[in-house]
Amino acid sequence: MSIKTLVISTDMPDAVAQAVAVLTAGGLVAFPTDTVYGVGAHALLPDAVKRLFAAKVRPEGKAIPLLLGEAADLERVSCDVPALAWRLIAALWPGALTLVVPRGPLLPDIVTAGGPSVAVRLPDHALPRTLAQRLGAPLAATSANLSGQAAAITADAVLAQLDGRIELLLDGGPCAGGVASTVVDLTVQPPAILRPGALDLARLRRLLAAD
Repeated sequence: MSIKTLVISTDMPDAVAQAVAVLTAGGLVAFPTDTVYGVGAHALLPDAVKRLFAAKVRPEGKAIPLLLGEAADLERVSCDVPALAWRLIAALWPGALTLVVPRGPLLPDIVTAGGPSVAVRLPDHALPRTLAQRLGAPLAATSANLSGQAAAITADAVLAQLDGRIELLLDGGPCAGGVASTVVDLTVQPPAILRPGALDLARLRRLLAAD
């Protein structure tokens, strides 16, 4: 069923409060990040995450990454965090680095598609970090587009694909990055770069080689 998508500027004084209210109620919110626009749900509410899959027409066998409020939140969603993760975090977070790490028991199965790992990132953008902090939970978030379609770097591009599918769109203007994050899997040895993205690969490889 189609819903009414409200669009508000991130400059509005109550923008964050409205977004947190929607997320707390199990709704979906799209927002700018340092890479592209994302769309997110409360990661600890399985029904909300299920709605995220439906809104994007995303296969439920494809896990959803998490956006954190601060680096220390990694220990809430992961267990047995490898030492390499903390070294990469010290060098590259907040930023366009997504780390795949062992999942923790707090996460609903739907977030990880029942798998043993979870992808996490601390974005270099105050808005999604603030949303997660105010929510008191990570955001299950992925690019704000229909599955398989081009990522959106403007609010208009988000609306063109997700209008009527999400409750709220926070319009913060064009995303400065425009390129998706780089994904590194730390659950395998040696670590694997699953998706090149916005990070300087030469620098990343040097950091990985120093392990």
